[in-house]
Parts: sequence; C-alpha cells; structure tokens
Amino acid sequence: MNETKKRILIIEDEPDIVRGLTDALEFEKLEVLSTGLGGDGVRIMRERGADCVILDLMLPDTNGYQVCEEIRSFNSLVPIIMLTAKAQESDKVRGLDVGADDYVTKPFSVAELLARINAIFRRLHKAGTPFEEVLTIGGCEVNVKKHTITRARGKPEQLSFYEVELLKLLYERAEQPVSRDEILDKIWGIEAYPSNRTVDNFIVKLRKKVEEDLKEPRHILTVYGLGYKLVR
Repeated sequence: MNETKKRILIIEDEPDIVRGLTDALEFEKLEVLSTGLGGDGVRIMRERGADCVILDLMLPDTNGYQVCEEIRSFNSLVPIIMLTAKAQESDKVRGLDVGADDYVTKPFSVAELLARINAIFRRLHKAGTPFEEVLTIGGCEVNVKKHTITRARGKPEQLSFYEVELLKLLYERAEQPVSRDEILDKIWGIEAYPSNRTVDNFIVKLRKKVEEDLKEPRHILTVYGLGYKLVR
C-alpha cells in the first residue's frame, strides 16, 4: 500500500459492522471516519473528503443510491463500494448506474473487502506512474488524469475511477483478450465467482460512452468464453 495514510469513510448504521470494519481498517494503518446517516456521510465527504467510501444501501434517513448520487455530484473520482443485504442483479446494476464502483453483498468477508480496498489503493498508486494522458479509442478521447471521455465534437463526460482503470488495462493490452478473472484480480482484487458480473456491468457502461452502435460494438469486444479486448 502507499505509505501515505489513506482515509476511509464508512456510511453504515449497523454498529457491529462498523466496529468490525473499523478495527480491520485501522489495523491496516488506515484512517477511518464513520456515520450511520446518509446525510452526514455526504456532509463529511464535502468537509473532509475520503480516499474510499464504504456505503450501505439501506440507511435510516435515506438510501445508498441517493447518497451515491449526491457524492458523485461533487466528487466523481472517489471509489465507492456499496454494501447491501440485497443480492438481485437489478440492485447491483442500479448501484453501478448511480456511480458505485463495486458491490458487496451482506454477509461478507472482511478479508474480501480489505482485498478490494487494497486493490483500489494499488491502482491509485499505479495511477501516479507515467501513462499516456490522453487515450484515443475510435472517435473518443479519454483523459486519464481528468477522468473524462469526449466524443468527436461532443462535450466531456465524466468517468468513474473504475471505468478509467478498466479502460487503461484494456488499452495497455490493446488487440489482446483479457480474461474476466484477470480484470477482477488486477482492478477489483477479487476472484471471479460464478455470480460476479461486475466486469460485464462495467463493460456495458463503457460501451454506452465509447461505441456509436451498441448492437455492433467496434472497440470494446467480447471474447466469448474468456473476457474482452480493446480495438483502438
């Protein structure tokens, strides 16, 4: 992990979960802020900021979707991991659509969550190493520092942390297939369970921003039985 002390904001109203996560994160030498209310979580993000947000879906004063949208309205880059007791695919997709970067279903393994957080910070640390600032993919330009994508003659559109990291990984390996397992390991820090469709959901989001014709994608292609590859 980077030597700089990172700050984690936990927005969760179950005290046992907060205590367990706080102990584990502080053991990893991370600073932890926590609140059980969504409104307070948004305020803390505005006033103090964080390097990663762990956000519960069901909160006493609001829901995680609304909190995520509010945070995204002023901070498009902070990685957000959503916690929820819901496991339906539609809930996961909705969470990703409003700006969440990852999704962990309760009950969850603290070790697994730590692995995901560690993967986030490895990617953040790697982001500080030399890399092309602007990636050209078809008629789009991706600014990896500003986290924006711009179509020809269009306005810049914001990209999330994981969207940029996924594009960078595929770009580094352009014209070569990259497996879902490798993507999950290198970016999310998790194994590819049969029910884990995180990568697929992010590919759908990216295609909407990159491809001119979603029915016949030309740049982010599916390699059946393996994963995906990028064609510039």
